[in-house]
Amino acid sequence: MIKRRDFLKNTTLTATLALSIPQIVEAAIPEFTAPAIKLNQGDVILFQGDSITDAGRKKESKTSNQMDNLGYGYALHAAAELLVSQAAKRPEIYNKGISGNKVYQLANRWDTDCLELKPSVLSILIGVNDYWHKHNGKYDGTTAIYEKDYRALLERTKKALPNVKLVIGEPFAVKDVKAVDNSWYPEFDEYRAAAKKIANEFGAIFIPYQQVFDEAQKHAPGSYWTGDGVHPSLPGAKLMANAWLKATKLA
Repeated sequence: MIKRRDFLKNTTLTATLALSIPQIVEAAIPEFTAPAIKLNQGDVILFQGDSITDAGRKKESKTSNQMDNLGYGYALHAAAELLVSQAAKRPEIYNKGISGNKVYQLANRWDTDCLELKPSVLSILIGVNDYWHKHNGKYDGTTAIYEKDYRALLERTKKALPNVKLVIGEPFAVKDVKAVDNSWYPEFDEYRAAAKKIANEFGAIFIPYQQVFDEAQKHAPGSYWTGDGVHPSLPGAKLMANAWLKATKLA
């Protein structure tokens, strides 16, 4: 049985860290020069990516604004805030992330899982698998292939949806937590740089998640924010959502 003083100690630590999340985001990304995204009535917001975005969502659910379709990660936290702060606009929010995806796998399902939904705001977080699966010998991609595939995907998207507002999340990893060690570097940093380059080319809002997690580790160890160095924990997901909301200025 948990002793009362241990329960109070753990509760106080959790509360302190929870309260510090906005400050962590503020310290990591103090200024955003990109204009705020303005929503119109009924706009569609789509979160796309790999398992970090997927976060256990039920793939059979097709309805917007549902917890089972939004998963339990950063997309759910960001969506919940948006559905309150933007209630008058009645946004329709979807999560179509799929665990294990690399850029070319997004492209293979893009018509159904993106273009047919006609998002007004499209948020993409992709890249860690493009490196990780190469690192463990399950994929023969390179940074150049990642960049080429990503650029082609966004060109296709802008051709079909010329007015879509793009949000690009930076691939990130938390070093010295299980899967992530020194052997990831410096090559993984090339994928981060490629994502930022692509965001700049397409005028997308760029979310520097690596900087956010680096700052977070000043407040709690990396294992607090992620279980394996890649997938965020509950506070890690909340941290990501706060960064997303600040970058887009939607809430």
